[in-house]
Amino acid sequence: MNAHKAVEKDPREALIKEMKDLRAGMLGVEGTHQHMQPMTHYPDWDRNEIWFLTSKDTDLVRSLSPGAKAHFCVMSADQDFDACLRGTLTETRDPGKLEEIWSPVAAAWFHGGKEDPDLTMLRLALEDAALWGSSASALKFGFEIAKANLNEDEKPNIGTHRVITF
Repeated sequence: MNAHKAVEKDPREALIKEMKDLRAGMLGVEGTHQHMQPMTHYPDWDRNEIWFLTSKDTDLVRSLSPGAKAHFCVMSADQDFDACLRGTLTETRDPGKLEEIWSPVAAAWFHGGKEDPDLTMLRLALEDAALWGSSASALKFGFEIAKANLNEDEKPNIGTHRVITF
């Protein structure tokens, strides 16, 4: 099923499936005027949370304040799915969650292992997400663009947009 149909049928399931296939997205804190940063995500869909492992000395961590809102944006490799997730971002240490998400990739960044003094965890408590799904078909895209250019009252129908609340 293409992203357009998947987002229309079940936006939450489309988000879960697409994020499973992605290695990373872009995370940024609202109001900090900092660029978003690439981060590997570890979703906990049962709790509507996304976890991140990072260094304590990053601009991202230093910019956090109580109640900080953040956005995490992802785009599929096929460029037919985009999502922007929003919620409250907090720095926290959860040994159980760390054990669950620890991997050889994380170990490559934190040579002191799970006890590395520079290691910290960020938890994005999800509030809502905007999803866009489109057809990956170049033929459909071209047809819709041509049709819209031939009729000034028509807009291209190449996708769908949904907002979900967690």
